[in-house]
Amino acid sequence: MRTLAFLLALLPLAAPAATPEDRLSQVFQAIEANRLDEAMSKVDELLRDYPNFRLAHLVRGDLLLARGRPLQTFGNVVKTVPQEKIDALREEALARLRAKRERPAGDGAPRQVLQLNAAQKHVFLVDSRRSRLYVFANEAGRPRYVADYYVTLGKNGIDKTREGDQKTPLGVYYVTANLPRSKLTDFYGAGAYPISYPNEWDKRRGRNGHGIWLHGVPADVYSRAPRASDGCIVLANADLESVGRMVQVGLTPVIIAEEIEWSDARSVEAERSSLAAALEQWRADWQSRDTERYLAHYSKRFSSGKQDYAGWAAHKRGVNAGKRWIQVGVANVAMFRYPREGDFVVVTFEQDYRSDSLKNTMRKRQYWIREEGAWKIVYEGAA
Repeated sequence: MRTLAFLLALLPLAAPAATPEDRLSQVFQAIEANRLDEAMSKVDELLRDYPNFRLAHLVRGDLLLARGRPLQTFGNVVKTVPQEKIDALREEALARLRAKRERPAGDGAPRQVLQLNAAQKHVFLVDSRRSRLYVFANEAGRPRYVADYYVTLGKNGIDKTREGDQKTPLGVYYVTANLPRSKLTDFYGAGAYPISYPNEWDKRRGRNGHGIWLHGVPADVYSRAPRASDGCIVLANADLESVGRMVQVGLTPVIIAEEIEWSDARSVEAERSSLAAALEQWRADWQSRDTERYLAHYSKRFSSGKQDYAGWAAHKRGVNAGKRWIQVGVANVAMFRYPREGDFVVVTFEQDYRSDSLKNTMRKRQYWIREEGAWKIVYEGAA
């Protein structure tokens, strides 16, 4: 006799529930096909389930007006509504539509993600041009697309440089904490995840400010305009809850770029292999105690803390001269291409250093740049 479990296994898997954005997209598709009654029915159902979705209310208003006269523009509402609110909703609609129509190709790979370490289950990439956060899962160290979400960014755009400029930073960061709804005001919605701005590279360039978070929205709104935050990355509460289930505090990278650079997997692998070889040679040369060969891996623009290249070189010559043997282990390597910096990669790893006089393990972070065809280190420090 067949068991109930066996019979259930024969049933087709249920399709994932359509998100509010999916449902709004279906409304737009019906409008484009001039099926206005269908569009009205779908938007009414959407608003029944999400009455705070302001963009859906605006679309419904357009559909009501379309019964009496042709629509000239999106958001063709009465003049008593402030124009800036209409413009913000129009920008949100266009951002959502653009992202749906510009989905990444199935075989595309984000150039920004060269390698995830074994402990990192996911990486988040923010494409600021599309107002989109993309989630990739770790599949044997390589990124596999999972989902994407509409986001709000800074009122004054991107590339944060100072406190209060209302811009979202560009760079490679990590989630540093999980702040639950119960510890926050309603402004932050379902919760918040602070990220590590300013990072080491930001500080080297004199960038300041703080309090850049991924967070939700107040209860009376479903989402905000594409450019409406003070620099944070803001998601609808349901989307933040979905993203939050994938967060690992201290491990999950958040890469914020002007836009994601898509490439083929083979090209990304070639870049990863090139840098991995340079990292391994750096390790081997340090272990060999050939200090000049080891120092050749460092850019003349190198700095770490208060040490420039000359100070670093003098320090390393002095330390290595007193060692009879050195062993260096490198494990759990992560590599991320830095936005807007050309051939510039952040490398983080676990370092196991042993010598005749010292044993030390640490998480280390290096910034590598390609100079005259060779990878060089411009920063090094604890992660």
